[in-house]
Amino acid sequence: MEAARRAEIDDVGALVQLCRVARAELAPLRGGALFVDREARGEPLAESFTAALADSLQAVWLGTIDGTPVGYAAVRLDPGRDGSLLAVIDDLFVEQPARAVGVGEALMAQVMAWADAAGAAGIDAIALPGARDTKNFFEETGFTARQLRMHHPLSP
Repeated sequence: MEAARRAEIDDVGALVQLCRVARAELAPLRGGALFVDREARGEPLAESFTAALADSLQAVWLGTIDGTPVGYAAVRLDPGRDGSLLAVIDDLFVEQPARAVGVGEALMAQVMAWADAAGAAGIDAIALPGARDTKNFFEETGFTARQLRMHHPLSP
Protein backbone atom coordinates (compact mmCIF):
# COMPACT_ATOMS: atom_id res chain seq x y z
CA MET A 1 0.00 0.00 0.00
CA GLU A 2 1.29 3.47 -0.91
CA ALA A 3 1.80 6.04 1.82
CA ALA A 4 3.77 9.12 2.79
CA ARG A 5 5.21 9.72 6.23
CA ARG A 6 7.39 12.36 7.79
CA ALA A 7 11.04 11.47 7.27
CA GLU A 8 13.26 10.86 10.29
CA ILE A 9 17.01 10.96 10.82
CA ASP A 10 17.19 7.19 10.19
CA ASP A 11 15.82 7.85 6.67
CA VAL A 12 18.72 10.06 5.56
CA GLY A 13 20.43 7.19 3.72
CA ALA A 14 17.27 6.41 1.74
CA LEU A 15 16.73 10.12 1.02
CA VAL A 16 20.28 10.47 -0.31
CA GLN A 17 19.87 7.41 -2.54
CA LEU A 18 16.53 8.65 -3.92
CA CYS A 19 17.98 12.13 -4.49
CA ARG A 20 20.86 10.68 -6.52
CA VAL A 21 18.40 8.73 -8.70
CA ALA A 22 16.35 11.91 -9.18
CA ARG A 23 19.44 13.89 -10.23
CA ALA A 24 20.46 11.21 -12.71
CA GLU A 25 16.98 11.37 -14.22
CA LEU A 26 16.94 15.18 -14.38
CA ALA A 27 20.44 15.81 -15.71
CA PRO A 28 19.82 14.78 -19.36
CA LEU A 29 16.58 16.79 -19.65
CA ARG A 30 16.56 20.22 -21.25
CA GLY A 31 17.76 22.55 -18.51
CA GLY A 32 18.49 19.60 -16.25
CA ALA A 33 22.27 19.80 -16.00
CA LEU A 34 22.14 23.49 -15.11
CA PHE A 35 19.36 22.85 -12.58
CA VAL A 36 21.31 20.04 -10.90
CA ASP A 37 24.45 22.18 -10.78
CA ARG A 38 22.87 25.44 -9.56
CA GLU A 39 19.48 24.85 -7.97
CA ALA A 40 19.15 21.29 -6.76
CA ARG A 41 19.83 20.31 -3.15
CA GLY A 42 23.41 21.02 -2.19
CA GLU A 43 26.16 18.57 -1.39
CA PRO A 44 26.92 16.80 0.79
CA LEU A 45 23.41 15.40 0.55
CA ALA A 46 23.42 13.66 3.93
CA GLU A 47 24.24 16.93 5.68
CA SER A 48 21.66 18.80 3.62
CA PHE A 49 18.88 16.36 4.52
CA THR A 50 19.96 16.23 8.17
CA ALA A 51 19.78 20.04 8.35
CA ALA A 52 16.37 20.07 6.65
CA LEU A 53 15.01 17.54 9.16
CA ALA A 54 16.16 19.75 12.06
CA ASP A 55 14.83 23.03 10.60
CA SER A 56 11.31 24.08 11.68
CA LEU A 57 10.92 26.01 8.39
CA GLN A 58 11.43 22.83 6.36
CA ALA A 59 9.75 19.44 6.12
CA VAL A 60 10.69 16.18 4.43
CA TRP A 61 8.49 13.16 3.74
CA LEU A 62 9.26 9.68 2.52
CA GLY A 63 6.91 8.02 0.04
CA THR A 64 6.59 4.28 0.46
CA ILE A 65 4.94 1.22 -0.97
CA ASP A 66 4.43 -1.48 1.65
CA GLY A 67 7.01 0.31 3.80
CA THR A 68 9.70 0.41 1.11
CA PRO A 69 10.99 3.92 0.26
CA VAL A 70 10.21 4.81 -3.37
CA GLY A 71 10.01 8.60 -3.28
CA TYR A 72 10.37 11.74 -1.23
CA ALA A 73 9.32 15.35 -0.98
CA ALA A 74 11.05 18.30 0.66
CA VAL A 75 9.56 21.75 1.15
CA ARG A 76 10.60 24.96 2.88
CA LEU A 77 8.93 28.19 3.88
CA ASP A 78 10.21 31.31 2.16
CA PRO A 79 9.19 34.64 3.73
CA GLY A 80 8.26 37.42 1.33
CA ARG A 81 9.13 41.07 1.65
CA ASP A 82 5.61 41.72 2.92
CA GLY A 83 5.93 39.05 5.60
CA SER A 84 3.78 36.47 3.82
CA LEU A 85 5.03 32.90 3.52
CA LEU A 86 5.46 30.90 0.33
CA ALA A 87 6.04 27.17 0.52
CA VAL A 88 8.68 26.08 -2.00
CA ILE A 89 8.99 22.45 -3.04
CA ASP A 90 12.71 21.81 -3.36
CA ASP A 91 12.40 18.09 -4.06
CA LEU A 92 9.56 15.87 -5.23
CA PHE A 93 10.52 12.53 -6.73
CA VAL A 94 9.06 9.05 -7.12
CA GLU A 95 11.04 6.23 -8.71
CA GLN A 96 9.84 5.28 -12.19
CA PRO A 97 8.38 1.85 -11.35
CA ALA A 98 6.35 3.36 -8.49
CA ARG A 99 4.75 6.19 -10.45
CA ALA A 100 1.04 6.50 -11.20
CA VAL A 101 -0.01 4.42 -8.18
CA GLY A 102 -0.60 7.23 -5.67
CA VAL A 103 2.77 7.81 -3.99
CA GLY A 104 3.22 11.26 -5.55
CA GLU A 105 -0.33 12.19 -4.58
CA ALA A 106 0.28 11.02 -1.00
CA LEU A 107 3.46 13.12 -0.83
CA MET A 108 1.72 16.15 -2.31
CA ALA A 109 -1.14 15.83 0.19
CA GLN A 110 1.40 16.01 3.02
CA VAL A 111 3.13 19.03 1.45
CA MET A 112 -0.16 20.86 0.99
CA ALA A 113 -1.40 20.12 4.51
CA TRP A 114 1.93 21.24 6.04
CA ALA A 115 2.05 24.44 3.98
CA ASP A 116 -1.55 25.27 4.84
CA ALA A 117 -0.97 24.65 8.56
CA ALA A 118 2.13 26.87 8.41
CA GLY A 119 0.05 29.71 6.97
CA ALA A 120 1.67 29.74 3.53
CA ALA A 121 -0.11 31.84 0.91
CA GLY A 122 0.80 29.35 -1.82
CA ILE A 123 3.20 26.66 -2.98
CA ASP A 124 5.83 26.93 -5.72
CA ALA A 125 7.53 24.07 -7.54
CA ILE A 126 9.79 23.68 -10.57
CA ALA A 127 9.12 21.53 -13.62
CA LEU A 128 11.85 21.42 -16.24
CA PRO A 129 10.99 22.07 -19.90
CA GLY A 130 10.15 18.81 -21.57
CA ALA A 131 9.31 17.07 -18.28
CA ARG A 132 5.71 16.74 -19.38
CA ASP A 133 4.80 14.09 -16.78
CA THR A 134 6.03 16.40 -14.01
CA LYS A 135 4.13 19.36 -15.44
CA ASN A 136 1.00 17.23 -15.81
CA PHE A 137 1.32 15.96 -12.22
CA PHE A 138 1.53 19.50 -10.85
CA GLU A 139 -1.40 20.67 -12.97
CA GLU A 140 -3.50 17.69 -11.84
CA THR A 141 -2.88 18.74 -8.23
CA GLY A 142 -3.99 22.32 -8.87
CA PHE A 143 -0.75 24.10 -9.82
CA THR A 144 -0.56 26.63 -12.65
CA ALA A 145 2.49 28.22 -14.24
CA ARG A 146 3.31 31.64 -12.79
CA GLN A 147 6.79 32.18 -14.22
CA LEU A 148 8.98 30.98 -17.07
CA ARG A 149 12.73 31.35 -16.57
CA MET A 150 14.61 31.83 -19.82
CA HIS A 151 18.27 30.96 -20.38
CA HIS A 152 20.73 31.66 -23.20
CA PRO A 153 23.91 29.58 -23.07
CA LEU A 154 27.15 31.24 -24.11
CA SER A 155 30.30 29.45 -25.20
CA PRO A 156 30.81 26.03 -23.59
